[in-house]
Amino acid sequence: MPVATSARVHPTAIISPQAYIGEDCEIGPFAVIEGRVTLGAHCVIRHHVTLIGPMEMGEGNTVFGGAILGELPQHLKFNGEETRVVIGDHNVFRENVTVHRGTTGRYETRIGNNNFLMAGSHIAHDAIVGNHCILANNALVAGHCILEDYVYMSGNSALHQFCRMGRLSLLSGCSASTKDVPPFTIQQHINHVCGVNVVGMRRAGIPAAGIDAIRRAYQLIHRTEKTLPSALMQLEADLGDVDVVVEMISFIRESSRGINIADTHHGLSGNRHAA
Repeated sequence: MPVATSARVHPTAIISPQAYIGEDCEIGPFAVIEGRVTLGAHCVIRHHVTLIGPMEMGEGNTVFGGAILGELPQHLKFNGEETRVVIGDHNVFRENVTVHRGTTGRYETRIGNNNFLMAGSHIAHDAIVGNHCILANNALVAGHCILEDYVYMSGNSALHQFCRMGRLSLLSGCSASTKDVPPFTIQQHINHVCGVNVVGMRRAGIPAAGIDAIRRAYQLIHRTEKTLPSALMQLEADLGDVDVVVEMISFIRESSRGINIADTHHGLSGNRHAA
């Protein structure tokens, strides 16, 4: 059991001989580290945490009581092959967070850096989470989803399997999406597009000109009668030199599930593809 000499391990913790515990790590009471788990330096594993390998965790992560990271995927076709979870640096996993490993050797569950997963949130098998994302209490990310950087999922929100949320997009509390959520947009209720994440864009340092351009793009896509391909072509002609608009257009064109489009007459949402 390679444990760095500077690591502090509570006597009630159970640590696999296959695990590696890095410098200055702290392992709390009744923690269980099972299998090939690698912890980078300065990680804090609180009481009653379970980490299951194969898992690689970077530096400076904090895992609070009752969290279970690396357990088998909840998937009926999983046949027991070895899969893994890969976690970056400086993430916070609050109480009872669950993260499941990949389903096949082709996939892995991956979480980047500086993410904050609040109590009861869940990352399913084969999902990819970028950097600086926040999942509030009981937010649910289904299998094979992708969260790009600075995504915010509010409390009790849910993302359908194989969906993608673009950079600085936001899913409101008690809401869900079964389609992709483009960068910088806000969705609420079920598949209802409701606005632009202006506050998030300002906090991320996006200049006023970029925010105004995204507002114009939002109006054109969601508040006119234009078809989505026509709206994207006009955006390329009018705002094709604005980086954040290019980012939004590229995301929509690459979407395989399509995006939600607000109905201009009834305030509801429909599903449309770029092609």
